[in-house]
Amino acid sequence: MQHREELSDTLRKVAAGQGITSLGIAPAVTPAGYHRLLDWLSRGYHGEMHWMERRRSTSRHPNSMLNGTRSVIMAAVNYHTPPPQTTAGRMSAYVRGTEDYHTVLKRRLQPLARLIQEAMPEEKTRIVVDSAPLLERDFGQLAGIGWTGRNTMLISREFGSWFFLAAILTTAELSYDEPEHQNFCGTCTRCLDACPTDAFPEPYVLDARRCISYFNIELRDRMVPAEFRSGIGDWLFGCDICQEVCPWNRFAVPTELSEFAAPTSAALLDARTILQMSDEEFTRIFQGTPMQRTGAEVLRRNAALVLGNIRDHAAAAELTIGLRDPFPQVRMACAWSLCQFGKPEGLEAVRTAITAEASEDVRADMIRSLEETPFGSLPA
Repeated sequence: MQHREELSDTLRKVAAGQGITSLGIAPAVTPAGYHRLLDWLSRGYHGEMHWMERRRSTSRHPNSMLNGTRSVIMAAVNYHTPPPQTTAGRMSAYVRGTEDYHTVLKRRLQPLARLIQEAMPEEKTRIVVDSAPLLERDFGQLAGIGWTGRNTMLISREFGSWFFLAAILTTAELSYDEPEHQNFCGTCTRCLDACPTDAFPEPYVLDARRCISYFNIELRDRMVPAEFRSGIGDWLFGCDICQEVCPWNRFAVPTELSEFAAPTSAALLDARTILQMSDEEFTRIFQGTPMQRTGAEVLRRNAALVLGNIRDHAAAAELTIGLRDPFPQVRMACAWSLCQFGKPEGLEAVRTAITAEASEDVRADMIRSLEETPFGSLPA
């Protein structure tokens, strides 16, 4: 018992030296959130994220990722930075750093995993960052890091919610922290009230099919539904609104990690630049970032929608060129934004594009955008 406590204390000290904001240790169990996950999936709230449905059984217990897991070491790493000043379009804070957070977190957890293996050579470890079917927020609460807020984010009383979660699974039995049993949201509903797309059907439940982050990151094979395009606002990638309004984030301090402290050049790009970006330029700029997996076409689509939402009339020429983009969703987004501008030359460009459009789906979407333009469809 004493050996377990000493090792657990040493892990916390080493974690602090690695820039880890908070470290907690929980027993490997089936968390209560697993049953909520099954209900959430049954309601279809995962949308087209079919991998969540396929991995539902492996989310039951950490044993599915490391056989014989006894302990789950949860690490919270602060990524909070002031938003950079850009001319048009915002990206979530978690992607603004100079290095992919997956790589950073794994590197900073490796000394802890080695410490366990050196102290207990017979035990096994596995570092998990975001990609494995571990219910990180549930285990973060079990490890005493924070509680689950109404916006479904894990929130700490000490540093808010601007933090990554990563885990080390181990077959070693360690000394466990006290879970966070109390919810400190009180009567506050700011996160629910501020969501532009009403993505929370009830407190503590997110309908991803209405979430801005889902639209501009996960929804890749079809166009953003027309009723949600205005709600996306100026978000190019992700959305931080429900965190920005959370009162607990008034305690947030800027991250001390250099990998997250300074914004990457990719995070400073505006929507007009991204709309004109070729696939080759996209690869060169976004390679090694979380945005790479979303793809150049989807980011161009997002940029076109943002330009329509912020009414950047100076981008009309780029949007008109985008009506000929090889990617159908970009063509639809450019047509929608030109219709939002309501300028005669833009509407005429959309009509010309409709005549030349080979895709029936794209043509139908463009016609609907013309019919629903807030300025009224001008006579042909």
